[in-house]
Amino acid sequence: MHSPHIWLRAETKSGEARRALAPDDARQLLDAGFRVSVEQSAQAAIADHAYAAVGCDLQPVGSWVSAPEDSYILGLKELPGQPTTLVHRHIYFAHAFKQQRGWDSLLLRFMRGGGELLDLEYLVDDNDRRLAAFGYWAGYVGAALAVVAWSRRQLGAEPVLEPLVPWPDQEALLKDARELLERARGELSGRPSMIIIGAGGRVGSGARALAEELRLATTGWDIAETAAGGPFPEILEHDLLVNCVLSDRPIAPFLTPTMLTGHARRLSIIADVSCDPYGDHNPLPLYEQCTTLAKPTLALHGKPQPLDLIAIDHLPALLPRESTEDFSRQLLPVLLQLAHDQDAVWQRARDLFLKTCSEIAKPRAEG
Repeated sequence: MHSPHIWLRAETKSGEARRALAPDDARQLLDAGFRVSVEQSAQAAIADHAYAAVGCDLQPVGSWVSAPEDSYILGLKELPGQPTTLVHRHIYFAHAFKQQRGWDSLLLRFMRGGGELLDLEYLVDDNDRRLAAFGYWAGYVGAALAVVAWSRRQLGAEPVLEPLVPWPDQEALLKDARELLERARGELSGRPSMIIIGAGGRVGSGARALAEELRLATTGWDIAETAAGGPFPEILEHDLLVNCVLSDRPIAPFLTPTMLTGHARRLSIIADVSCDPYGDHNPLPLYEQCTTLAKPTLALHGKPQPLDLIAIDHLPALLPRESTEDFSRQLLPVLLQLAHDQDAVWQRARDLFLKTCSEIAKPRAEG
């Protein structure tokens, strides 16, 4: 058993106010003998002084590059492009193990520097279930944005979503969505119908919770309903689609581009919470890149039957405090296991990294 050093780096992605570790859980790591360094961040929802108050060592933004080499660099979103050699063990969502865009160049940075990528997405138990995820809040926010966009459309607002900034808390988001929905109902005397695909999972549970809060008519699909394979024209009979399915293999699409014009369609807003357009596993092959907080929607079809897509890959950032605290609580027991060098959870993540690197190295050696 040893005493690991966790270095919480500041997020540099625009609008990203979450962190991978909350102060209360940082304190528990300190109590367990860990060292915890925290980079200062002006954009984070949780203030730097909250970490200092529990005993964390505050560091300047970006100083992880010169952290002790035995540190675990903990973050959420992508690394900056420099340095080109990575010497540390990094824990974050890298989106590199399904050959997403830029996966090989990222892993080559680790291979050149001798570092390791221990991806948060692949910290799983013996049954291959993820041990820490933002899924619930991604589903909740994605469903809320679909309702907000639909309501604004009924009210004649353009664009259907303006540039987004984080809400101070869940109640503020719910209040905004409810007020817009009620105004739209006054125009239409009705509520939108929502179909949630992947309703039985963690992401789907967040979408269902939002729909229940707003008393929406909801259809929930999961494995049984999609087992026969798409496409599914029934989706078009709903006002809103919230996709919560993230596939690790190619599957038949739920919708195709021709369906958007070749069928009668009620559907006007899609929230693709899973948001994976860059690989070959996307069940909604309707778009080629994610939308952003600054430009949250993509028009898939114009008038007289407009259809807009929301595909933001960090939706929980819009509720940064709740999502940080929830994720950190889930991650804490896994981080504590870093004190045991051969822990199975971390060893599985390391083995995946090494296996994927070997797949890059093999053709280079053959060439």
